[in-house]
Amino acid sequence: MKPVIGITMGDAAGVGPEIIVKALAHQETYDLCKPVVIGDSSILERAINILGYSFKVNIVKAVPEAKFQHGVIDIVDLDLLESNLEFGKVSAQSGAAAFKFLEKAVQLAKDKEIAAICTAPLNKEAMHLGGYKYPGHTEILADLTDTKDYSMMLSSPKLKVIHLTTHVGLRKAIDLIDPERTYKVIQLADETLRNAGMPNPRIAVCGINPHAGENGLFGMGEEEEKLQPAIEKAAAEGVDVSGPYPADTLFFRAVRGDFDIVVACYHDQGHVPIKVLGLEEGVNITVGLNGGIIRTSVDHGTAFDIAGKGIADERSMLAALTSAAELAPKEVKK
Repeated sequence: MKPVIGITMGDAAGVGPEIIVKALAHQETYDLCKPVVIGDSSILERAINILGYSFKVNIVKAVPEAKFQHGVIDIVDLDLLESNLEFGKVSAQSGAAAFKFLEKAVQLAKDKEIAAICTAPLNKEAMHLGGYKYPGHTEILADLTDTKDYSMMLSSPKLKVIHLTTHVGLRKAIDLIDPERTYKVIQLADETLRNAGMPNPRIAVCGINPHAGENGLFGMGEEEEKLQPAIEKAAAEGVDVSGPYPADTLFFRAVRGDFDIVVACYHDQGHVPIKVLGLEEGVNITVGLNGGIIRTSVDHGTAFDIAGKGIADERSMLAALTSAAELAPKEVKK
């Protein structure tokens, strides 16, 4: 049975509505899953008109009312925005709406009406103006699901990365890393890839300092204090994990095929290699949410500079929907 995927609209002043419509224009999307948009119908209609499609919009109050037919876009309409919302502008209204779209999706996932959530990008500044002071999607999802041990995972055809820390400054990120956190993220990486059908994932942990400290030459022993104990503990339990390795060669080795996933210590250490390989193919996955909720996302921002022009690339959204369909449980309410 194809899983029902809830697609949140994100910040409606950005490219989210357009890439959603473009992704739903592909028949293969409907071959993979049953998509339903969670957002605002007037904004969706505007995106369809901009792109010149002849799709119909089916407004539903509950997911079971959806048609799941190519050419008909089903939407749970929260009716929070005006259709003339200005493109490319940071606004409290669109920021608050983006939060509400995600909040609704989480509730639908908890109620088992959707099997997974796929998110279009939001704008953090706009969301903060709207009264929701979160660093990003991952932290909102953790809060709404009462999850403490979670991580951000990035996936592309050639590389997978999971993070010890994400949306904090570099100094704070290093302070937040400890053996317990490192061990938990190694576990999440192992469990996630095993659940996706990989029987014995090869996990590599990235060093914090240049050359992974080079035996104390760089840094203050962070690798030995914060990473090594967790690696040894997980390995003793049968997890195929090794490191810490120097960041300047590890990602090359992973792309070459030496490892299945890299544990990155901080945001840019993990994000840069994924994005260099291609923004259009990257998928952001939130790992470890309570209730087994699956969330995938495009690995790019709201692209305010091109919003409303109909030129945004939908390939990352297609990749995110594919990942959601692959990872989602197949049994939900009909």
